[in-house]
Amino acid sequence: MTPEHINEELFAHLVELAQLELEPEEAEYLRGELNHQLAALKELAQIPLPEDSQPSTWGLEPQTAGPRPDAVNAYADPGRLIALAPEQEDGYIAVPDLKEAA
Repeated sequence: MTPEHINEELFAHLVELAQLELEPEEAEYLRGELNHQLAALKELAQIPLPEDSQPSTWGLEPQTAGPRPDAVNAYADPGRLIALAPEQEDGYIAVPDLKEAA
């Protein structure tokens, strides 16, 4: 059940649940803002949607070609990259062994 309007009593309960400390001016401002949000939601609920509409994670459909295919693209000259490493061993980059923590 969605309230039609957030009155002072309901707002005071929400503030207590959220454990907020608000000055009276802040509380009245925030209560007014929440009521504006409720009004906006009511307006959005009035928009007719086809029954088969699916929810979306974004508002607009992407205009791109979509995700690229997952394909392996081998580097043309791996030896050139390996030559940049401080240590090499049998055509691979050598790294120090990991020591177990005591």
